[in-house]
Amino acid sequence: MRVLGIETSCDETGVAVYDSDRGLLAHKLYSQVKLHSEYGGVVPELASRDHVRKLVPLIDDVLKESGSEGKDMDAVAYTAGPGLIGALLVGACFGRSLAYAWGCKALGVHHMEGHLLAPLLEDSPPAFPFVALLVSGGHTQLVDVQGIGKYEILGESLDDAAGEAFDKAAKMLDLDYPGGPQIAKLAEKGKPERFKFPRPMVDRPGLEFSFSGLKTYTLNTVTEHAGENGLPDDQCCADIAWAFQEAVVDTLTIKCRRALEQTGHQTLIIAGGVSANTRLREKLEKALAKINKSVYYARPAFCTDNGAMIAYAGCQRLLAGQHNDLAVDVFPRWDMQTLPALGS
Repeated sequence: MRVLGIETSCDETGVAVYDSDRGLLAHKLYSQVKLHSEYGGVVPELASRDHVRKLVPLIDDVLKESGSEGKDMDAVAYTAGPGLIGALLVGACFGRSLAYAWGCKALGVHHMEGHLLAPLLEDSPPAFPFVALLVSGGHTQLVDVQGIGKYEILGESLDDAAGEAFDKAAKMLDLDYPGGPQIAKLAEKGKPERFKFPRPMVDRPGLEFSFSGLKTYTLNTVTEHAGENGLPDDQCCADIAWAFQEAVVDTLTIKCRRALEQTGHQTLIIAGGVSANTRLREKLEKALAKINKSVYYARPAFCTDNGAMIAYAGCQRLLAGQHNDLAVDVFPRWDMQTLPALGS
């Protein structure tokens, strides 16, 4: 089965062609970071308009690169949620229309299931069951994964997601959007011994997360050391970035280890934009090696939003006989636990 995947949930336009026999044939991604950076965050209306502009040339590119034409597609998979409703509607309407024109099937895909399954695109994918840490811009979740569609949320953020906390901490330090890569880059110059930030909610049982208190602690530290321009000096900013990143990474690592112990699973996968953070990967690998557990993740290009993960996730469900009718439905909020299990 050959599937065209379309991802337009937020601020990245991703398109890919996946073949169930040959694997990923082509993928293209356009990031809107420059468009939104001057506003310090995503502007939904601008995001939707940019998806409209970029989808056609990206689809043309992946069809050409994969050696395909519309008539070769067995299905079109598109992100149906969660995400920004305007952005979702662009991809869903376009994907459903292409499927109608090409005479093939269409399927709306859950964005977070796409992230969860992205590590399975690699040459040595993990086997079910496993624990998944999903850390994207708007989500921080630990999930018990028994198979595709067999998900149990073990814990999630009670307030901001880790990615949102990175963005807000970066803004405190007058760094550009998106904040995660900026904090990580600045932290490389930081002195580990200067500040010790709290690790929220690790001193109590459970697998929930909360980063609001850590954000307040960061703001107080910035304010306390600020100069006349309202910011600490360059070295102090780097030290704060180091301390903030370590606090987030340690918190995620502690909860991941706890989730593996609770479920008895041997494998952890991490997915979503924050999973590209090299410090997080280093800490998880080191911590899990001590207890003989394994960690898997997607290549950096597939950590952020992308069409490849949507094409792959859609293909698995299409092979199981799932598809949508002509109606176009999108879900800005969508509980992943409501998805049907394959074979059910």
